[in-house]
Amino acid sequence: MTLQAKLTLGSVLLATLIVSFISAVDLGNLMQLEFQGVYERADLVKDLSKDAVIDTLNRPRDVNLREALGDPELRQKLLNLLSSSKAIFSIDLVSVENNEIMASTLKSRVGSIAYPTPPDFAPLVKEKGWVEKMKVLFSQEPQYYMLQEPLGSGDVTIFFVRVIIHPAFLREPLTETFLRHAKVAGLSIVLAVFLTFLFSMVAFRKLGRIGQMLDLAARGEFEPAPPDSKTATDELSVMASKVTLLGQRLRGAQFEVSDLRGNIDHLLQDLEDGVFVFNREFRLVFASGSVEKFLGRDRSDLPGQLLADVFPPSTMLGLLIAQASQTGRPLHHRRVPVTPAGDGASGATVVLLSVDNLESVPGGPSGGSGILVRLRDPEAQRKINRELQTADRLSAISRISSGVAHEVKNPLNAILLHVEVARGKLSHGNTDVAPQMEIIAREILRLDRVVRTFLDFTRPVELKLATVSMRELVQEIVELARPQAAAAGIGVTVRDEAEGVDVRVDRDLFKQAVLNIVVNGMQAMPEGGELRFEATAGENGTELRISDTGTGIPEALREKIFRLYFSTKKEGSGIGLAMTFRIVQLHDGTIDFTSEPGKGTTFLIRLPIAV
Repeated sequence: MTLQAKLTLGSVLLATLIVSFISAVDLGNLMQLEFQGVYERADLVKDLSKDAVIDTLNRPRDVNLREALGDPELRQKLLNLLSSSKAIFSIDLVSVENNEIMASTLKSRVGSIAYPTPPDFAPLVKEKGWVEKMKVLFSQEPQYYMLQEPLGSGDVTIFFVRVIIHPAFLREPLTETFLRHAKVAGLSIVLAVFLTFLFSMVAFRKLGRIGQMLDLAARGEFEPAPPDSKTATDELSVMASKVTLLGQRLRGAQFEVSDLRGNIDHLLQDLEDGVFVFNREFRLVFASGSVEKFLGRDRSDLPGQLLADVFPPSTMLGLLIAQASQTGRPLHHRRVPVTPAGDGASGATVVLLSVDNLESVPGGPSGGSGILVRLRDPEAQRKINRELQTADRLSAISRISSGVAHEVKNPLNAILLHVEVARGKLSHGNTDVAPQMEIIAREILRLDRVVRTFLDFTRPVELKLATVSMRELVQEIVELARPQAAAAGIGVTVRDEAEGVDVRVDRDLFKQAVLNIVVNGMQAMPEGGELRFEATAGENGTELRISDTGTGIPEALREKIFRLYFSTKKEGSGIGLAMTFRIVQLHDGTIDFTSEPGKGTTFLIRLPIAV
């Protein structure tokens, strides 16, 4: 089926749906108005019938109720009221005691039992939709409804005035209305079909001309078509000018791409990292100016070469890059030994390799637009980091030991105070200074303990560094923490994204530093919770996050959390986190944390990748 036929058919169907919907809504409203009119007239007839019955019963006469209700004049009044609506079937006076019809506009119903009692007409009019009304209107079985009003003496009801309604009496006038609307709807649909077909013929003639212009543009013929004075202001002229402009921009884009390539090439020359960009055929497109340092080859000889020629698969570096390009899985900061192939090579060196896909193709073996390869010299990065870490360590010493002055000052103040008390006693001849001497001796012991602890803390530590897999190190820490966590009802989860990343650490010392954080996290979750370990590799090193779902650290205490002797627990020594801070510093790393009261705390440890 052609596009024109599809659009024509769709337009016809849409017009049919719109006309049908509007007609259905209109008919529904007409039917609702008709039912509402019947309800209002029946309600008025009910009230007037009640008044007529009351007038009849109020006349002075010596007859019983049944004979009074059989008054011919009353029946004539009810018959006159009955003629006000075609939908009213009868007006009955029904006894409450036995549901007997005591009087009616239909003589055949007098004396019979009103069973079953017809349903109330009001819910059908006010609550039911037009579908329910249609079912009642065109039902094959007669359906009767009523409106009734009680009559009696005082609070005692003797009989009901019932107006019996038969909605089927409305079928004929409503059917005529439905047929008239159906004719109008049919004519509207026929007219819509004709107009849609005519419009599609005109519209697609113009679209065909625009298609011819696009074919010319696809072949590179961007010259504008001769203007047509008759159609110079219609939509075709506007679209034709845009097609011409598009062709001119496509031609200009070729020059822009060429300029952009030159600018990127100039930018890559100044990078310290070796950056290689390969296209979808795995041919080298760009290379940074520092590639000679990593490959020992002239940069000008590399563009256009295949990936296998730049990084031979026979080398460890080429093998890893080939695997990453074939599987489509990125590779980040993998430590790989390389040997420069140029003159003056000084032996094996180590680089940090990262491979990223420029475009992921679901289900494909490799990136759709090529790959980006980055080589980084870790030693140059380490030199910069050492200079920064020297400054960090100087500030860290002040940060850790800031609590020592407070711990030393308190016993000194106590000693000075009690020395003055003892001196005052002796000056007045009172030699009972034993209590002061006892307090002074106790504070001296306390001061000695503080000083010895500080000396132990600041004593040089000989690190037993070894290259350790970050994944294995985290797993060992988790296994040490898991039994205590299980006993406290704390779940332990691990997220490891540091595959193939190694760090140089003192294994036992670093595990003790992390366990100090883990123990504090467990103590912050007395009712149980979750302890999370997350290891990731970043551009400048690896990161280890330890998170808990405990009470969190108040904002006022966060600046003091790594101070020596500071503790938020009564039994705490204030040494654990300070020792953790120092151990991380000794490993050329950093430690920080974020906390939210009531939700938990996350400690972040950053370590350099092993070279």
